[in-house]
Order: sequence, then structure tokens, then C-alpha cells
Amino acid sequence: MSVGILAHLLGKQPFRELAAKVAEFHFPYVQLALSKAISDVDFSLGKISPGLANEVGGAFADNRVRIAVLGCYASLIELDDESFRHNVERFKEHLRNARHFGAPIVATEVGVPADRSHLSKHWERLNQALEELVEEAERWGVTIGLEAAQGHLIDSPETMAETIERFPSSCVGVLLDPCNMLNASNFDRHDEIIRTAFDLFGSRIVSAHAKDVKREADGGGLTVAAAGLGELDYPLFWRLLEQYKPHGFVTLEQVTEEQCSAAARFVREGRAKARV
Repeated sequence: MSVGILAHLLGKQPFRELAAKVAEFHFPYVQLALSKAISDVDFSLGKISPGLANEVGGAFADNRVRIAVLGCYASLIELDDESFRHNVERFKEHLRNARHFGAPIVATEVGVPADRSHLSKHWERLNQALEELVEEAERWGVTIGLEAAQGHLIDSPETMAETIERFPSSCVGVLLDPCNMLNASNFDRHDEIIRTAFDLFGSRIVSAHAKDVKREADGGGLTVAAAGLGELDYPLFWRLLEQYKPHGFVTLEQVTEEQCSAAARFVREGRAKARV
């Protein structure tokens, strides 16, 4: 069973050096957030081209590393017109060029509401953004991966399900990080929340993240950690993931370089057991 890594966790650096470093750690694929991971290229809006994407993607391919997911973490719920348009166009640019990087998926968390008294307006913005992005994704044959996160407009299995039900396109899927759906108030029910996520949108999962979470000593909150170093019911998660999406992409998050080998082994062994 394979496991990848968020490329920027190995340090922001020139793309050829980054590709070689990923290979040194024996990761067969990465999730690549261009501006967070690569130091020697300007990826601002308007700069990405098929040639540039081929150059970067080729460096990873030369090291036998695939780019499984392009991370484009741009808020899609901005109420300011200029910021909203910039972020939507940036995401479109990633979608248009994803295939030249060799990436089938472009992923994002949707954004944190600036004012929760205007949630309906933020939902309108998200729907507007996705209407445009789904059309672009379908045009280029690329999948949009939406990720839930605490504090964001999409922050739970229910809000994720409601969103993707509005956009039934096969080019819209879910990047599932079980820890991102958890907080101090619901952690005791985390098995139930994981099951609910798979019940609601298991068939539309396109990738997953692996990190861990544990209660703080004073019981007042949660702390994130490398996969295998917390309290998440990973046997349940692996069993459901392999049931719904066998051999799907799983990328490590929240690891240091020193933790990479142990965390990768934890994921590979856990997924293998789930398939027995």
C-alpha cells in the first residue's frame, strides 16, 4: 500500500531539489501546493503555463514521483469582489494546467467566513465559485477536491454533503481528512463522525490526508500530531477507506522529516491490514 506526502513539509526549495528530496524519502507521490513548496518559480496569477507545468512535473517524473494532487488553497467565499475574482481565476489556472503537471486533482479548503452573521452571503459566493470551477474542471477533465476544515464554511460531514449534492458533477469530489472534521466538543463521537462521512459521500472521495489528533492534557482542546501518535480510530478509518476507495491516494500531513518513515510505515501497514 502506498502513501505520499504534502511536498512543502520537506521544506520550501527549488523544484528540482524538492523532487529529488521526495524521492530520497521513497514517497511515490505528493500533494503539491506550488507557492508553499517551490522557491525558485513565481506561481502568481497569470504565470502558470503548459511549459512551466511540464518543467515542474517532468522534474518529479524524472525522480519517479507523481503529483497526485495540486493544492490551490484559495478562499472561494470572499465577499470582496476583487479578492473573490482573483481566487477563482487562480483556481481556474490550476485546473487548466493540472494535466501538464501530471495531476488529476486540484484541491482546496473553501475558506473561513470573515463574518458569521453573513453566512448566507458566503454560501452564495461558494456556489457562484463552484458553478464556474465545475465548468472549467469538466472542460479540462480534472477533478476538484473539496476539503472540510474547522472554522471553514465547510467544516463537517453534513456541510460537505450539502455542497457536493448541489454539484453532482463527476468532476467534484472530496479530499477527506478525518481530523479536520473534529473538535473538542465532538471528539468523543469521532467514530460516528467518520462513519457518517463515508455514509454521506464515501463514493465521492478522491484522496485522503493522514494525520492524528489527541486530547490536550487539561481536556480543553485537541492537538494535532503525526499519524499514529494520537487517538484517532485509524483501524476504522482504514477499513472504510479501503472499502469505499481501495488503493486511493493518502498523503501524510503534520509530520517532521524525522517522523516521515515511521508515519509512512504506520499508514502502509494499517491500510494493508484493512484489506486482509
